[in-house]
Amino acid sequence: MEHLSVSEARRVVLESVAILGAEQVKLEQSLGRVLAEEVRANRDQPPYDISAMDGYALRSADLAKVPAMLEIIEDIKAGDMPSKILAPGQCARIMTGAPMPQGADAVMRVEDTEAKADNRVQINQSVKPGHDIRRLGENMRNGEVVLGPGTEITPGVVGVLATVKCAQVQVYRRPRVAILSNGNELEGLDEPVDPNKIPNSNSYALMGQVQALGIEPVLLGIARDDPKELESYLKRGLEHDVLLVSGGTSVGVHDYVRPTIEALGAKMLFWRVAMKPGHPVAFGIIPPISSKVAEADAVQGVRSAATQAYLEDRQGSEHRATQQCAAAGTFVFGLPGNPVSSMVCFEQFVVPALRRMMGHARTHRRTVTARLTHNVKHQPGRTEFIRVLLAKEEGGYTATSTGAQGSGMLLSMARADGLAVLPADSNGLTAGSIVAVQLLDGTALQDDAGYKE
Repeated sequence: MEHLSVSEARRVVLESVAILGAEQVKLEQSLGRVLAEEVRANRDQPPYDISAMDGYALRSADLAKVPAMLEIIEDIKAGDMPSKILAPGQCARIMTGAPMPQGADAVMRVEDTEAKADNRVQINQSVKPGHDIRRLGENMRNGEVVLGPGTEITPGVVGVLATVKCAQVQVYRRPRVAILSNGNELEGLDEPVDPNKIPNSNSYALMGQVQALGIEPVLLGIARDDPKELESYLKRGLEHDVLLVSGGTSVGVHDYVRPTIEALGAKMLFWRVAMKPGHPVAFGIIPPISSKVAEADAVQGVRSAATQAYLEDRQGSEHRATQQCAAAGTFVFGLPGNPVSSMVCFEQFVVPALRRMMGHARTHRRTVTARLTHNVKHQPGRTEFIRVLLAKEEGGYTATSTGAQGSGMLLSMARADGLAVLPADSNGLTAGSIVAVQLLDGTALQDDAGYKE
């Protein structure tokens, strides 16, 4: 199979996946999800003209000459309704959010007044009609669409949903994701330290990347280099929408992932991508496993205790989601065994796929441009992703390599703010060159405010 470019491979992935079905969740659990329906206002907001300030509701005509002395005839707190009509020379003390009394057409904030004896107040400047008044319905009108399908639920959107009394929210469901590592050389997290083995970091790094997208994955464990054992683990993964398999995707005599996946009926859409790190990355679709195979697996007890407990603990809508997965098939990503390669491939292909399945319009990581602080060598032919640290400078950012860039050097990912992208046709870049940097999780925050007052 011909090596695809990164952009071609990503296009194949995004053209293959689709938005999943909808489910209903509580408003308190909706943050980060994507609306699957339009939401309409259930009333005018505000429901009447209200004060935008603590101060005095008054008639602007009474301020033709200032300072002006006005009589205070009423106190109106937020939640109260006015009981009096203002006549010339009168005003009402009013709190922010309180309804405007009849006869008033402006509000003067308390800082621009002077309290006097005998329930009077001196107004020191004039105002125009409408000053510091929030008009009826200026936020939203009863019956109008305030949020549409595809809206990502941010804290501000949560506030709007609460405003329109939307206690239950229709959202696109999250994909069910399983993670499997493969290799005799791997040492499980709960196993004794063996100097001849490699800790299984990939499953947990991938777990963190999936969790960062708001999805709780299922860890299937480690499948050893045995075709039958691998097949058993892969079948468990077919109960999910997406299966991530780390390791065993190369062309060695003991790399069984490809032939085993294909034996299960997978349609492999690509197996090699012209990128560094992450050259041996694969993507395919496995059709639904037959009911006979599923029943046989259940009889033979091939499900892990963790997976069985997970499934037994999920009822209702999540159980129905499992059935939908079984009916629709599973998207499989074969990720490299080297931890950095695995994580970089996840960022390029799995992140866009999972976000599209959840209904997000923004499927890709944000990029910024930065100035390289040093030379970077590059052999043309493959797009390369360099782990870099970002620093602010006047007018932008600088990008500096985290150090050695070996595909097994996981600390380079732990320290990185982003991935500097070297195009496939590049012969290398010199210090001062401008490069695109794909931001990684954790870069949304910084150590200072970043602006001047």
